Amino acid sequence: MSKQLLTGNEAVARGAYEAGVSFASAYPGTPSTEILENVGTYREITAEWAPNEKVAMEAAIGASMGGVRSMAAMKHVGLNVAADPMFTFAYMGVSGGMVFVSADDPGMHSSQNEQDNRNYARFMKLPMLEPSDSQEAKDMFRDAFEISERYDTPVMFRMTTRICHSKSLVELGERKVFDAIPYVKNRMKNDPVPAISRQLRVNMLERDRRLSAFSNDCAYNFAEYNGSKKIGIVANGISYQYAKEVFGDSASYLKLGMTNPLPIDLIREFRSNVETLYVIEELDPFMEEQIKAAGIDCIGKEKIPLVDELNPNIIKQALLGETVEEIHCNPNLIVGRPPTLCAGCPHRGFFYACSKRKDTVMVGDIGCYALGGSEPLNAKDMAICMGAAFSLAHGMDKAFQLSGQGKTIVACMGDSTFFHTGINALEEVVYNDSHVICCILDNRITGMTGHQENPGTGYSLNGEPATIMDIETIVRALGVTRVRTVNPLKLDEMDAALDWAYAQVREGPVVLVTRWPCVLKKLSTEDKREFRTAPALCTVDHTKCIGCKKCLSTGCPALSLDKYERKVTIDRMQCVGCTICAQVCPKQAVRKGARKA
Repeated sequence: MSKQLLTGNEAVARGAYEAGVSFASAYPGTPSTEILENVGTYREITAEWAPNEKVAMEAAIGASMGGVRSMAAMKHVGLNVAADPMFTFAYMGVSGGMVFVSADDPGMHSSQNEQDNRNYARFMKLPMLEPSDSQEAKDMFRDAFEISERYDTPVMFRMTTRICHSKSLVELGERKVFDAIPYVKNRMKNDPVPAISRQLRVNMLERDRRLSAFSNDCAYNFAEYNGSKKIGIVANGISYQYAKEVFGDSASYLKLGMTNPLPIDLIREFRSNVETLYVIEELDPFMEEQIKAAGIDCIGKEKIPLVDELNPNIIKQALLGETVEEIHCNPNLIVGRPPTLCAGCPHRGFFYACSKRKDTVMVGDIGCYALGGSEPLNAKDMAICMGAAFSLAHGMDKAFQLSGQGKTIVACMGDSTFFHTGINALEEVVYNDSHVICCILDNRITGMTGHQENPGTGYSLNGEPATIMDIETIVRALGVTRVRTVNPLKLDEMDAALDWAYAQVREGPVVLVTRWPCVLKKLSTEDKREFRTAPALCTVDHTKCIGCKKCLSTGCPALSLDKYERKVTIDRMQCVGCTICAQVCPKQAVRKGARKA
């Protein structure tokens, strides 16, 4: 068989292919996004973007109950959304094998928290596998379907950012083909009303005992005894790789790939053969607490940090007291470059216009527009989770009404977020009549995760034409009568729309839809027909520029100020001629030039 250099995400997709998976669904979210993108390259698998993780999970469950092998993939916070169906499906069991991926993000590289989703596996009483490199990611994911069908259970496949995105060599295998299992009505298994669930709960406990026995014999849980047995290390996932890098052959290892149920008998045997036992794991003491509860002496979070992503240097300092000499530089020479909206981003005009409004609270959401709270825009006040902006604003409005605080609430979310869970939140606003300005920032694509299609773009994951769900039509269908769609790059239109919204919101909920494609999007035929974009270049006439820095208040990264000349210049490599800077310049010093090549 050939070998390829694959990321963990690519390897999972390959594992799905080799396992004979027929159906896959996901909602994009870093670090899991590339799993489904790569699954979609295998024509034998029907791969679909779902509007949210709950729907993706439910679709995969339905495919399993329909008799084929299926999977769902999501980032760690996505499992919060998808947990509802999975807790019950864990009672029911599978027909075709079903595996779902939770891609955790220690260190919060692109997430609002760093929750440890291993706790979900114990809570749901599901078997959980954790790879430590791409080869294991492929092999484990393939084998997870065998476990799923053998033990009549969905399987949780837990990864982390480092495993998802790092690359290693993977030996490829062939695809196994499975005939679909014919559907047979079985209400005692598939209809979890309380009377049936009580029996399913008992069956689940028996399954858990069988899985515990299997975990102690699982090929992915194994001991590596080296010359010295002074130090023994229990580790999982990427922590195993870090431990090996720090200790090498000076320690022995119990490498755990199946971590729920935890192989306590195997751990107890390993402990008897080493003098000191360390448990190395990221985030929560998931394994450590169970090991200590079993009466096995070990050292873990007394030394290993409870927060943030681990690395070999952290482990070396924590357990050996050794610091690694690093390259030092003068911090005064480093220019601070916080994340910012791209040059030409359609959200910039919206946030710039909103930032000038007084007595306003702006509630944001999860997406590129999360950057609207950063300097110099300083528009967004708060956010909590995907699709929550409108419902959060609704509750705040009710509080303001009760307390007499005379503030206007503006809430915003993107198009993909609106389809994700924003529709339900808008229903709350309309049904319970709060006086909130709800803004849907439609940049015609799922932006932050890398331009995945969504129900509003008109295309499926594989680029096939799909029904376009028009946002304004949906909003009106929910009963909203005060609705406007505006081009956010035209500040006069944006200001006029906000003036109208602020006046109308006294009567009830208002919805503004800003509609312009992401500046980085590869435009579809429909986009070109509707928006007629033509990338151009803005330049600054230095004879007119007075260095007032008004244009810099838009936060465009293409603009910079020469501190000595006190003049603004525009980076021709970044500028796309959106003209936001020209519209705010009080001296008309910025002009739009010819179309860029």
